[in-house]
Amino acid sequence: MQITDDLNRIITIDSPPQRIISLVPSLTELLFNLGLEDWIVGVTKFCIHPAHAQQVATKIGGTKKFNFDRIKALEPDLIIANKEENYKEGIEQLSEDFAVYVSDIFDLNDALKTIQNIGLMTQTESKSQQLVEKIQQRFEEVKDKLEGEVLYLIWQDPIMVAAADNFIDFLLQWLGLKNTAGYLTRYPALDEEVLQSLTPDFVFLSSEPYPFKEKHLEKYKQLFPNAKVLLVDGEMFSWYGSRLIHSPMYFMSLPVSRRR
Repeated sequence: MQITDDLNRIITIDSPPQRIISLVPSLTELLFNLGLEDWIVGVTKFCIHPAHAQQVATKIGGTKKFNFDRIKALEPDLIIANKEENYKEGIEQLSEDFAVYVSDIFDLNDALKTIQNIGLMTQTESKSQQLVEKIQQRFEEVKDKLEGEVLYLIWQDPIMVAAADNFIDFLLQWLGLKNTAGYLTRYPALDEEVLQSLTPDFVFLSSEPYPFKEKHLEKYKQLFPNAKVLLVDGEMFSWYGSRLIHSPMYFMSLPVSRRR
């Protein structure tokens, strides 16, 4: 089988993979949900869903630092990676010896294509297609249902936000929300002077990659006295695997403005 990944590289798989390593937490969860538990031999230390993932598979390091000796010893016939979450040099080194499929996710179509391609590579096309159809249906039900301007924080020191040109920004727009930092790109760090010039209706403090907690609420309520400051589940906004089936219901549970 030959399949083209999101970096336009042709990945050749001689037979259905039976030794899979996932370098992407959200796609690790997808692999388990597709019923591939017995074929997953390696995951990262950040692959926390399902809860037993690190008990049934070997930890091969983090998403930005791989243990190459451990990966080599596992003899994978397929490695699942992501351009943003993993690092270029590591992926290039692994690609010299193994079949490495690299996703690059900016919107829902990208995410659904990745789910379908993983289903194709692992001969779980039926399950993956059913999942894609359910996700599509649920996302259509919440399209443009919310309104207001949102500032989405992902890091504390320095203060970093999700701006334009990423999956989080796509989801905000899909819901009908305007990204207050959308005039910038990617994940910029903003000083307090710039932050105070912004006038969001809502400030979302994400649970990842920085784990914002209740103790951070007061600071941002003072910084944005006219906004509603909320702790939000970052996995729902940034995990682009099977968790997407739960995201729409979560979005509609948030105490933000609804369109009439």
